Amino acid sequence: MNNDRLTAFEDAILAIIMTILVLDLKKPNPVSLAGLWDLKISFFAYAISFFWIGMMWVSHHNNWHLVKKIDMGTIMLTLVLLFFASLFPYTTSLVSENFNNSTAQAFYGLIIIIISLLNVALSKNLGRLNPKAGFGLLYKAPNSVVLWDLIIKVIGLILAITIYPAAMIFSIFIASFGLGLILTRG
Repeated sequence: MNNDRLTAFEDAILAIIMTILVLDLKKPNPVSLAGLWDLKISFFAYAISFFWIGMMWVSHHNNWHLVKKIDMGTIMLTLVLLFFASLFPYTTSLVSENFNNSTAQAFYGLIIIIISLLNVALSKNLGRLNPKAGFGLLYKAPNSVVLWDLIIKVIGLILAITIYPAAMIFSIFIASFGLGLILTRG
């Protein structure tokens, strides 16, 4: 398999996941500004998930064109990454319906942390196979940006489990916002 087939597969799966996210949004009852406002937590969880997956796609898109060689490890890491990414619609709906529940928040956070770690493993695999590619920001893993991203998420997970459940989604927001700023600058 070449990297074009793998990237096309990844693009398709991520697009489907992002589409399914919106299908889980509840309709306001009544349909009014107040009804929409009552769904603010659902929209917040949806937006975090959508943009987090979108940033992952942008990062991959900006770097996959540099990849000349892949192996079965690359394929398997991508498949496992997509498996965990496919849980986003489920975990997002869990969080939006149980925002102050530490189990829902921890499950959501664990999925994001696992995907982050899989991105690091995939980066290391691709860097080993393509040493002259000069990978971009997130593919120089682990670097200080990736390390801070993981630290913020782990702190959010610890706080979500111990004292403040919503700390998980807020930590993901903070980490994503920081990564987004870095991606737009460079």
